[in-house]
Amino acid sequence: MSSALAAHHPHTQPHLEPQLEQICQRLALHDFCLLPAEQSRSLLQRFPGALADWAAFQDSWNHLQQDKFMADGGRYRKRLHATLSAEPSARQARAEAHRPHYQSKLYNPLNGGVPRHFEPIRNEILHGATMQAALSLGCAIFGQLSPYTPWHIEAHQFRIETRNRQPGWPTPEGVHRDGVHFLMMMMVKRHNLVSGATELFNLEKQPLASFTLTDPLDIALVNDERVLHGVTPVSQLDPSRDGNRDVLLISFRRR
Repeated sequence: MSSALAAHHPHTQPHLEPQLEQICQRLALHDFCLLPAEQSRSLLQRFPGALADWAAFQDSWNHLQQDKFMADGGRYRKRLHATLSAEPSARQARAEAHRPHYQSKLYNPLNGGVPRHFEPIRNEILHGATMQAALSLGCAIFGQLSPYTPWHIEAHQFRIETRNRQPGWPTPEGVHRDGVHFLMMMMVKRHNLVSGATELFNLEKQPLASFTLTDPLDIALVNDERVLHGVTPVSQLDPSRDGNRDVLLISFRRR
């Protein structure tokens, strides 16, 4: 990942800095920011080799593992997970030893309170150009908002499935916070779906925004300390075919 893209770094590329500045201002003012695919693609392509492995990256969602920690007994979610870290004003995020994912029941009343051991994201995907560009973009944006912070980063590949006229639940725990500081949610692919709207609320649970990530590379950035989020259930558009919602979620928490 390139240090040239951390907006606070002395060697920031000038043609990228105004875009990052604008995104950071929107995040600081509204606590969330939606980046349409065209804008996200432009930002990601500033990083070396970005999106060169997009086909393999997108296809890797076909190899996720069943989430065995669903307290509701649901079999509609598949996922893989990785843990990373970054230093303040990071030049890159580095992979850490694989470890369980943990959330307290305060943040996840459905599945929290236990260490959840998910299979790791495949190395060729984690270290590939698209994932590295997404991580770099997160480091650049959130590093500008909090330039002296060392980050604990977790990446999650999620697939929510809907089949046999049964809905899939992207956020089965309901409207919630993740217990981190910032979130990046990137659409990878939607197939044969109805709904799946992202809904954002302030800490008093008053609505802030509702939008649907539809196109590959649509990205939502959220200040998780100040915003609650949820996603409405997905259903099949054509009941004779299965539907999938493939999303990359990257969380940043102060280490």
